[in-house]
Amino acid sequence: MRNLRMVLGLSCFLTFFYAKPQGVTASPEYIIELTSNWTGERFEDGRPKVSDALLQRMKNIQIEEAWGFLRRKGYNNQYEGEWEIIHPERAMTGRVVTAQYMPLRPDYQQLVKLKGAQEKRDTIGGSNSWPIQQLVPGDVYVADGYGRIIDGTLIGSNLGNAIYTNSKKGVIFDGGVRDVAGLLDIEGFNGWHKGADPSYLQEEMLTSINMPIRIGRATVLPGDVVLANQHGTVFIPSHLASELVLSSEIVGLRDLFGFQRLREKKYTAGQIDTRWTEEINADFENWLKEYPDSKLPMTRKELNDYMASKKQ
Repeated sequence: MRNLRMVLGLSCFLTFFYAKPQGVTASPEYIIELTSNWTGERFEDGRPKVSDALLQRMKNIQIEEAWGFLRRKGYNNQYEGEWEIIHPERAMTGRVVTAQYMPLRPDYQQLVKLKGAQEKRDTIGGSNSWPIQQLVPGDVYVADGYGRIIDGTLIGSNLGNAIYTNSKKGVIFDGGVRDVAGLLDIEGFNGWHKGADPSYLQEEMLTSINMPIRIGRATVLPGDVVLANQHGTVFIPSHLASELVLSSEIVGLRDLFGFQRLREKKYTAGQIDTRWTEEINADFENWLKEYPDSKLPMTRKELNDYMASKKQ
């Protein structure tokens, strides 16, 4: 028993001695733990590096299709809606950088500033610029502003320009923005937010970067892939992004096939809008073989591999 206590005591001492102090920003090691199902390339900060090509393909995926795929995988809390959108006619996809904000508490704010200084961050200006400093092309800045709009405006046109310069994307804020007219003038920038107000950010503080956050009814991790359009936002675990895109693209092809056969009156709406018979499935496979490669959203090999996997 005495030896056991000594071992436990030494273990606790070593854990304390070697443990890294918690900073404002999550460590790469922690992000890797959070996203351990991802097996591909990563950024220096530990986030999964989902490819730009996949992000581009994801823009064409319907929100309902992405939502349904995630539900079938057991991810039931990845959607948030009821947004105001800078450019609602445009879709946006990207790799998530998270930030959490809370109501101001002076002692906690002092600690955040101290930790920020240790991370070589600007402690003279507002800490709401800190997440922007680490954005890279393809990132989307996603912030939990706990729905606050008045005095909860996380950015205006100045920070909006900085965000677009670094990421070439935009923002998703469960909170407010100011100077919408200026944000509209930033070519290529887009944003989903809960409301606009002319007030400045007051009595609110940044507490963490690249930690898990809540956006409305969704749980969001750093390195998630976000699909945002006029119908809402879906936050997709990185390790499911490729399968989601390919599966959704197949559904799109099935829809095209079904619409064509309905126009040709080869099948009835009842036949197409239910579980397909072997005859219809065989017809679909033959239709796919003659479908032009140039019009496929995926490569022919991806398509063939996917169809073969469904027969196993």
